[in-house]
This record gives sequence, C-alpha cells and structure tokens, in this order.
Amino acid sequence: MKNRTYNKKKMLVVFCAACLIVLGLIVRLVYLMIFDAGYYQKKAEALHEREREIKAARGEIVDRNGTVLATNKTVCTISVIHSQIEDPEAVIRTLSRELDMDEGTVRKRVEKVSSMEKVKTNVDKETGDLIRGCNLAGVKVDEDFKRYYVYDDLASKVLGFTGGDNQGIIGLEVKYEEELKGSNGTILTVTDARGIELEGVAEDRVEPVAGNTLQISLDYNIQSFCAQAAGKVMEEKQADSVSVILMNPQNGEILAMVNVPEFNLNDPFTLNTEGAAVSDEEKQNLLNQMWRNGCINDTYEPGSTFKIITSSACLEEGVVSLSDSFSCPGYRMVEDRKIRCHKVGGHGAESFVQGLQNSCNPVFIDIGLRLGSDRFYDYFKQFGLMSLTNVDLPGEAGTIMHKKEDIGTVELATMSFGQSFQITPIQMLTTVSSLINGGRRVTPHLGMAVLDRDGTRIKEISYKEKKGIVSEKTSATMRALLESVVSEGGGQKAYIEGYRIGGKTATSQTLPRSAHKYIASFIGFAPADDPQVIGMVVIHNPQGVYYGGTIAAPVLQSIYDNVLPYLGIPKQAAEKNENKETASR
Repeated sequence: MKNRTYNKKKMLVVFCAACLIVLGLIVRLVYLMIFDAGYYQKKAEALHEREREIKAARGEIVDRNGTVLATNKTVCTISVIHSQIEDPEAVIRTLSRELDMDEGTVRKRVEKVSSMEKVKTNVDKETGDLIRGCNLAGVKVDEDFKRYYVYDDLASKVLGFTGGDNQGIIGLEVKYEEELKGSNGTILTVTDARGIELEGVAEDRVEPVAGNTLQISLDYNIQSFCAQAAGKVMEEKQADSVSVILMNPQNGEILAMVNVPEFNLNDPFTLNTEGAAVSDEEKQNLLNQMWRNGCINDTYEPGSTFKIITSSACLEEGVVSLSDSFSCPGYRMVEDRKIRCHKVGGHGAESFVQGLQNSCNPVFIDIGLRLGSDRFYDYFKQFGLMSLTNVDLPGEAGTIMHKKEDIGTVELATMSFGQSFQITPIQMLTTVSSLINGGRRVTPHLGMAVLDRDGTRIKEISYKEKKGIVSEKTSATMRALLESVVSEGGGQKAYIEGYRIGGKTATSQTLPRSAHKYIASFIGFAPADDPQVIGMVVIHNPQGVYYGGTIAAPVLQSIYDNVLPYLGIPKQAAEKNENKETASR
C-alpha cells in the first residue's frame, strides 16, 4: 500500500514536469510564431534573397553660367555568382578576353566560393553590353557610374576627384560630399537553397536617388584665361609653379583659381612629371604634392604686397600721413642689423606716397616702428590675419606668425615690409579685399547654390561678412594710393589703357636665404575707384629676372585684358605719367 502511494506520487511529479515542459514549449512556439515572427521572416528571406547595390549618380558640378565641369559616365561592374556558374571554363575564357585581364586572376575570382565576387569595376558600357550578350550563367553585369571631368585638368586642384567608390577625395568633391553623393539603391533577387535564382519571381528594386548639382562661382572662361597665362609664364620663366586667383572683392566669389602644373582629373593617380621609377611610398608623396592647392594649402612670405596692410594699419592709426617726408639712403640700421632697400643707392628724399610707389623698405620700417609691435599685432588680428579665411575647400593652412611677446624691433622692422612670417595667398587676397572694398571682410568661396536634377535651386549657400575692418576713409585712400602705384610706380606693367587699375608688386626670398630662390607676386584690382575684381599672381622660383613688377604684373595685365571686357567693366579715363622714373620691384 505504501509503495503504491509512493508510485502514484512519483507518476504525478513526472506528469506535472512533462506538462510544464510541454507548456513551456507551447509558450515558446507561440512567442516565435506570433511575437518574433517578423525577425525570423527576415532571416528566412535573407537566406533566399541576394542583394546587389545600384550606385546613385553623383551630382554634377557646374560653373556660375551652368557650364558642366564634372559629370558622370555610365560604366559597368562585372561580377560572378559561384553557385550559378554552369560552365566555369567558358566564363574564365570570355571574361579574361573581353576584360583584357590575366586568366589566372580571373580564374581565382570565378572559382572563389562566395555569394558574389567582383571581377572588374569601371568597365566601359560597350564591353559590359558585349559580356551581357554572351548570356553566361552566373555572370552579372551591373551598370554603375564613373566620375568624368569634361575639361581634364581645368581647375583640378579646386574641383578634386573621387575614388573607386565614387566618394570625394580632395577639393570640392570632398567638401560638398553630402550634397553630391546621392543615395544608392538595391536589387533583391530570390534564390533556392543552393543559391540559384528562381525564375518567374519578380526582382524587388529600391531605386537609387541621384545626388544634387553644385553650382560654383568659378567661371569656365575666366579660369581658362588664367590657366593659359599661368602656363605661359611658367614655361617662359622655367618656374617651379604658378598660382593665380581672381575674386570679387565685394562678396568673396572666386572667379578663378589656378595652380600650374595641374593634373588630369580623369587620371589622377598618374604623376604629371617625368622621372625615374620610384617606390610606392615615394610615389604617394609625389601624388600628395601634385594634388596640393598652393593657393590655400601652402604659406609663403608675402614680401612687398604686405605693404598694403602696413599702410592701411598706419593710416588708420594716424601714425603717418600722405605728406610725411622720409629719406632713403639705401638701407636702414635697426639695432645692430643693416636692412637694405632693393635700390642699392637709395631713393633719397621721398614722401610716403612715393615710398609706396617705389616700394621703399626704409619708409615702411620707419612707419612700422612708429606703429609699434603691440598695435601692429592688434591690427594683424583685426584684419583677420590670425584666423582662417574659411574658404570652402579642405586643408586651409593658417598664418605662421611670431608670438606677440617675441616681436622685437628687428622682427617688427622686417614684418613691416612682409618678411619673417608666412601666410597663404588666399589669406593675402582676402585681407587686401577688405582694405579696398570699404572695410568689409568677406569669406572667399566657390559654392553658390545646390540645385536639383531639374536645375531648380533648392539651397542658396551663404557666408559670413565682418564690417569695420578699416574706415571707409582709409579704404578710399588705399584705393587711390594703389592706383598711383600702377599709373606711376612699380606696377606700371599692369597698366591697361582705359582702365583704372590699382595694385602692388612684391619680390620675396624663400627660406633658406642661401638657396637664392625667389617668389615674384602681384596683387591688382579694377576699377580702382569701385573694385569689382581683384587678382593675384604668385610665381615660385622663376629663373633669370625674378622681380614681381617685371614678371608677375604683366601676367595679371594679360588676364585683365581679356577678363575686364568679358565682365562688362567699362573703360574709364585714367592718367598715366610716362616720365615717372620708378623701380619695377
């Protein structure tokens, strides 16, 4: 009796345990079938679906007039699906022949066990269509887009280029990546357990969304004028490089930015210089150097063009007037340093106006010392030289400047005529713009608007402006002074009959001084009384004559000879003293 009761209890425990297990299984089953059904449905679909990406067309880049500078070409991506290949040898033979690839390379990719293996990308459409027409089982031909630059090397260091994934690498292509890239689409095909596509089952497509168009302030014709002039002087003077920037000083729109030698945007990984074979590391360094935009990435000693800034600061502070007299014996002693003027015998007695026209170093040493290091440094900051211009290109370099406490008398003397510190060309041009446009510091820029595929503007790109850099009086005085430099002083080779042009020349020596390498430059604007365009030419290491007034000013003159009429700027009467004896410095 006792055993029977014990057995009944034992059976009850087993039965209850079994019921709990069954109940647990039922609860789990209900949870999986109802509450977690979506997750497992997706897992099941993933096992039977094969996804292929459809690349979105990248947005175009057009100039201010709508001329297309960067667009897309249709290319193909050739892939193989291992599980679907029926005749491997035919596939290997055909692909290696049509794609001009090594048979061993193709065989590795065809025989690799993977869901999908790319054989070659950026295949021209004609070849892709030919392979598609062969109807090879397991071979997929998907259309894709490759970036195409209509004018090859035009504005190469400004536009930039894209990589194999069509993503921007340098220049505007990377700066405006979000606006240009678009959204990729997908193709979903259903397969059986072996990975073979099922016939009669419709593909599920998510269409790609093309990128937007970027309209920039660059003008194709002006860029071409500048590129031709830069290339010509580079060849004539056997210079290392030549940079040219043209900008509207009233709003900061960059009309042209040239850095010769440029490179072919459609073949950006081929060096633009001939030479012996180099290692991969050396080649990458050379490529990085080739891609650098010298106008914004590199600094230099501005030399005498900086006298525009020193003049503006001293006039604004009231430490010099136009009638002040100076004497130039050909040098100035500053502490124990003998700092020379470019004219060995000196300029003798001269006014401040003549000192600027003659680009006389002793005059600028004198007024720089009058201003003092503290106020000089303050004006340096006020004019924006200690901050970036925020131009919409990547990699802008900052000013290399002494610490305020380290500026002694000698440093102040050399800084007053543009030596012992370094700035970028875009910084120099932007600062001078603010000194001649009434005292407004504009942001130099290229991006103007974002357009949709139909050309409708969907976003205007705006930029900051800072007023009160100098007074209108000082700005007007500087315009008149710089016009006299071109009409009567060292910038006469920039003069164009019928146009009022202001400007300043410069010749600076690179470091180390013992290398005897020079930079010739010129900044000029027109019309002098109401500047609508300002330009800058920088020639690095010219051979032979290297003075800015002799070789850089004529380059901007030749550019303006074409550009000013093109921009519709009318001619005006302007006096020119043909008999004024000046130095082309």
